[in-house]
Amino acid sequence: LQFFSWWSSYNEAINYLATVPKYRIQATEIARQQGLLNKSREKGKNRRSKEEIREEEEEIIKDIIKNKIDIKGGYQKPKIYDILLFQILLFPFYLCKNIGWYCRWIYCFTIKGQEYGVEEKLYIIRRYMKMSQSQFDSLEDHQKETFLERQLWIRENYEVYKREQEEELKKKMAMDPRWKRYRRWMKNEGPGRLTFIDD
Repeated sequence: LQFFSWWSSYNEAINYLATVPKYRIQATEIARQQGLLNKSREKGKNRRSKEEIREEEEEIIKDIIKNKIDIKGGYQKPKIYDILLFQILLFPFYLCKNIGWYCRWIYCFTIKGQEYGVEEKLYIIRRYMKMSQSQFDSLEDHQKETFLERQLWIRENYEVYKREQEEELKKKMAMDPRWKRYRRWMKNEGPGRLTFIDD
């Protein structure tokens, strides 16, 4: 049930993306370049109706979207290993793997004092940001490069970066008209007031 539910969500996401003009135009262009939509019309017995041709074109567009777009989060392509039953069965393996990884980390970086590699730096940054692996993987590559350039695996640098991001967010919220309306509403009326106004 879990697998089929995920598969249903994934298909819903693909169907939605096929209706979004941006992705649909790109997929149509790729299909034309690959010669999938430029087929000449059949004549005689092999002739198909417009509805059949439209359905085939729709399937081609959806296939291209499936292959070209990497969907993350709750609508990503389901994998059999993500099902709870497999997670329970593979728990001892993952436990041993994590213990081995943690022991290697202590030995290499705490005892021997080795320099962090790129993966280790990104892992520390992800831990500071309190993100899951899938959330961190969904970030753009240039963002990760910025994190590495600013040396955010060092706690002090990360704290400075975090304060900068908070200040930037406050500035955006101060300029956003929706937040201004919300603050006015909180100041004047607030969520706790009950009003008995006839509509």
